[in-house]
Amino acid sequence: MNANVNSAVTYGLLAAWALHDTEEVLFGPRWLREHLPELRERFPQAPEAVWKVVESIDEREFAVAVTAVGAVVAAAAVAGQRSGGRSAFYQAALNGFGLHGLVHLAQAAAVRGYTPGSATTPLIVVPFTLWARGRLRRAGVLRPTRARDLVTGLGVAGGVTVAAHALARRVTGRPGF
Repeated sequence: MNANVNSAVTYGLLAAWALHDTEEVLFGPRWLREHLPELRERFPQAPEAVWKVVESIDEREFAVAVTAVGAVVAAAAVAGQRSGGRSAFYQAALNGFGLHGLVHLAQAAAVRGYTPGSATTPLIVVPFTLWARGRLRRAGVLRPTRARDLVTGLGVAGGVTVAAHALARRVTGRPGF
């Protein structure tokens, strides 16, 4: 393994994700319930089906969904460690982690205030992603990132999120969406 790509770079993804998602688990469902009326008013163009799904997510479902996403992130971190940071899966997960942080910042800007995940994004998500990508670049293993890769990464992150919530609904015995 390249000495410049150590476990802080690879398993660090899982650690950074866990710290960030702890904020989401602690504040996500309650924040959504409390702010749903103002979100509906601010974003009337959102389909009613979106609001129904959002208001139906409880703490238990959210925790199970976060755990499912954690399994994907853990698998990516292991792939990164085993490959010395070369794994396309690991690098895509790292990029997706950073991009999802930018989505959190956009959400906070859209509501002009705090949203779950927006506090740890500038403190953990973005700095870790930039640092890890820099380490991969210096080690000569960072894959080139094209615009198409970024769009695909966001799409995969969205798909993983939807799949995690579908799994959580099944595990918790709640009706699907």
